[in-house]
Amino acid sequence: MGDLDSAFRGCVVCLDVTEEVVEMAILKKAELIISHHPIIFNPLKKISNKGLISKILKNNISVISAHTNLDKAKSGVSFFLAKTLGLLNVEVLEESMGYGRIGELEKSLSFLEFLKYVSKKLNTPVKAVKTSKQIKNVAVVSGSGYFAFNAALKKGADALVTGESKHNILVEALEKDFCFVDASHFATENVFCEPLVEILNERFKNNGVSFFKAEQKSPAVFAFGEEVWG
Repeated sequence: MGDLDSAFRGCVVCLDVTEEVVEMAILKKAELIISHHPIIFNPLKKISNKGLISKILKNNISVISAHTNLDKAKSGVSFFLAKTLGLLNVEVLEESMGYGRIGELEKSLSFLEFLKYVSKKLNTPVKAVKTSKQIKNVAVVSGSGYFAFNAALKKGADALVTGESKHNILVEALEKDFCFVDASHFATENVFCEPLVEILNERFKNNGVSFFKAEQKSPAVFAFGEEVWG
């Protein structure tokens, strides 16, 4: 969204384009926002004088939303998720799919050790299917990656870390003694922002362009009894 020929000196990188992100762009005098998720998922019949899109247009801000292109990129979101989890010998989970990655932990972990490890690395509550096995080979798919369950099994993964789960797949994972970890859509995708900002700042350091990471939190909160997170 915006003018393809417009120049920019500042850019905000984010997962979701929100009111706070647009305000940050205005404050930083950034003429560009790079997001993973697009603002427009359904066709628009009109743009009112109020609202997020109107505010973006009035402030001459352009928006690039990479989404599935960034999911499938060689150094895409799942790649950064694998790096955040400290996986070694990372490779594409399935070439025809292109989305996921698989790698090895530095050392094998028990189910509880692995659950705590993922939660700490991604700074989020997680839910998972328990396994009796030690976990060494880990498949990851950022965002909604429950579809990669069978691919992870075929590749010899001991666990799959992704952002969304389906009940029937959790049941199947339990029957197969497989560790399926749902670490939330937000936490498994937001990991791309910081490294992408570092890459872009390094690549364009001689062009007078500055890239900034938006500080965002999950739109959801989590609760169990009296405890609430988020």
